[in-house]
Amino acid sequence: MSEPSKELVVLMTRGADHELSSVAFTIANGGITAGLKVYAFLTSASVDLVRKRAVELAQVAPLDPLKALIDDFIRRGGTIWACPPCVKSRGYTQEDFIEGVVITGASAMHERLKAGALLRRSRRSTSRKSNGQNGR
Repeated sequence: MSEPSKELVVLMTRGADHELSSVAFTIANGGITAGLKVYAFLTSASVDLVRKRAVELAQVAPLDPLKALIDDFIRRGGTIWACPPCVKSRGYTQEDFIEGVVITGASAMHERLKAGALLRRSRRSTSRKSNGQNGR
């Protein structure tokens, strides 16, 4: 029987306009509290969450301000990776991000997954009722 994973990768895609961004950092912080080494891989609009100045304004009411969640995550040893194509497509550079953000490709995440890390994606599940069926 294999040992349980001691690492968690949280894959984020949502920006400051969606509650899943706060939920994802809450899950990431919970992982640290549970004793896991946690990595947050930010893609798409989520790279905006860790830009200087933007992080000060981001909050999805009634949840805690994202800055508090992100600061807590970094302070407690969490790792934040930002997707290079997502960064580049927005015209950002390393200097645009808060301290602690590393611009790196998905290979960093893949290495952790190959080593046994768990993966948690921040996404809303879709209803099976969209075609008129109840999902049974």
